[in-house]
Amino acid sequence: MLRNIFDKGTDLNMGKPVVITFANQKGGVGKTTSAVNIAAAVGAMGYKVLLCDLDPQGNATSGVGVSKKALKYSAYDALTGACDPCLAVYTTSFKNLFILPSTIDLAGAEIELIEMEKREYAYKRIIEAVGEDFDFVFTDCPPSLGMLTVNALSAADGVVIPMQCEYFALEGLSQLMISIKKVKQLYNRDLTITGILITMYNGRLNLSAQVLEEIKKYYADKLFSTAVARNVKLTEAPSFGEPIYYYDKYSKGSLAYTEIAKELVDRVL
Repeated sequence: MLRNIFDKGTDLNMGKPVVITFANQKGGVGKTTSAVNIAAAVGAMGYKVLLCDLDPQGNATSGVGVSKKALKYSAYDALTGACDPCLAVYTTSFKNLFILPSTIDLAGAEIELIEMEKREYAYKRIIEAVGEDFDFVFTDCPPSLGMLTVNALSAADGVVIPMQCEYFALEGLSQLMISIKKVKQLYNRDLTITGILITMYNGRLNLSAQVLEEIKKYYADKLFSTAVARNVKLTEAPSFGEPIYYYDKYSKGSLAYTEIAKELVDRVL
């Protein structure tokens, strides 16, 4: 059952959170899967985590077992000022994991934000309102470089870039790096690249190995040491509304994301 985070009895830590945005304008790269599963793994490590779903598709929301039909408020309401941001953050069934959920209404926010003063910082204002109660804030972005993604990058300390080992992924990575540089110059001078995360990896394919080597040439210091291989359990878990850590803790996908979560924490703390 959904419960607002400020209902009596919720024990939360106080302090400034580390804000990490998961971004890639290319769809189908495991961005939502990575955001959900890293958030759950970091929560299981004992940190208080807020997972923010800024994708109108709302896959991160359903991926942690939250029914969109049961929501009174969502990220759309918080972004547009229709509600106090605190009212749009809910508990989940998983240890230390909270959610700012999304619905299809969020698609309209791209247009509404255009009319808003300092529109690039609408999401940052949400983080400032609720973030002190968390250790980490992880943001899942839509597969685009529109206003929602710009908002997420403007509020972030760092960016995690999930990507597949494919030729077009390299082109997309170059474009994304240019966009991140522009956001850094215009809106968030403290923005850094936390890491590049290889997903759906198949080491038996020559192309995968070649693309990985190409990435290492330019971004070796940014690559996470663990790549996420294609895994049936990872694709099954969202249909049950569970992060892989809770769906099958000892599956290859769960073990990979647990290692990545540990490395991420080591990098940013």
